[in-house]
Amino acid sequence: MAKIIFKNLAHSYLPNPKVNKDYALQKINLELEDGAAYALLGPSGCGKTTLLNIISGLLIASEGKIYFDDKDVTFSDTVDRNIAQVFQFPVVYDTMSVRKNLAFPLRNRGENPKYIKKRVEAIAKSIGMEDILDKKASGLSADAKQKISLGRGMVREDVNAILLDEPLTVIDPHVKWKLRTQLKALHEEFSHTMIFVTHDQTEALTFADKVVVMNDGVVVQVGSPQELFEKPAHTFVGFFIGSPGMNIFRVDVTHDIVSIGDVKLKLKSSYKNLNGKIELGIRPEYIKLSKDSGDIELEITRIEDIGYHKIVRAKHQGMNINIIVPEDIKITQDFKYASFDTNHLFIYQDGWLVEPTGGKS
Repeated sequence: MAKIIFKNLAHSYLPNPKVNKDYALQKINLELEDGAAYALLGPSGCGKTTLLNIISGLLIASEGKIYFDDKDVTFSDTVDRNIAQVFQFPVVYDTMSVRKNLAFPLRNRGENPKYIKKRVEAIAKSIGMEDILDKKASGLSADAKQKISLGRGMVREDVNAILLDEPLTVIDPHVKWKLRTQLKALHEEFSHTMIFVTHDQTEALTFADKVVVMNDGVVVQVGSPQELFEKPAHTFVGFFIGSPGMNIFRVDVTHDIVSIGDVKLKLKSSYKNLNGKIELGIRPEYIKLSKDSGDIELEITRIEDIGYHKIVRAKHQGMNINIIVPEDIKITQDFKYASFDTNHLFIYQDGWLVEPTGGKS
């Protein structure tokens, strides 16, 4: 296993990139800890798979360096990087048994047969396939074949990292959560460095110790699921994480007063020297319906009851507001207003989080 370090890493598929939009990956300086589980999360085309392919050696970065611990592997072949990769579609040898599929990486390296047997049986038990070890892979379901791919990636104890490129995409939705839980348990059991590419926030947040959120080739934030939810460093993170995502409003801020349309709120802290595009972000969980005319006036347009809570869709002066309301709250016509919890309110400048410059009011 190894710590993976990116130094001024960037990549473009164009021969002469000149501006940021020419890059599939803009400059990255980042360390991925040895033995941790990471998710690369973002929409299609944000650079996740490009970064994964640079880690594996399938792609050489246009600029910068990549290290495994203190070893520069920027131009090293894939085989020399000692990594295992699990792809979106299961890669198994249908004519082989489950046992032979799992043993294949070890036999290729000339490992002792007794060690191979012991290791294969341990992995088979971990992925719940010990009862079908001698069954041919050809007759198995897609999720079973993907479990073989996962197991084969983990059967070697000496790998620097296991890279997983959207491995649950072809899995039936009703078994996805089982495989995701199993994958998390495998990481806890074997402590390999694991990097999981996905566009699904549920997969990322339930699997990873830390999530690398990417957008338009930029790493916008790295943090634990709780950190990403509680304090998004960018409006994209706030909007992308959560269901529904963070409410974002164009505002004006003068010291400790924020103006949302013609409504003014007093902030807990003071800001100064703000310029550019100024926005306020607050999650739906931290807005409450109110009957107080001193709060923000609402027009409720729709209520979605999803069982464990309600999502209220509303508008204020043409701006959309999403509010999460506990299931036991009865929403009546008296709820014409909303109050914001200013302890969970953030100010953004040109998309990026701004820290207060003054003390608490």
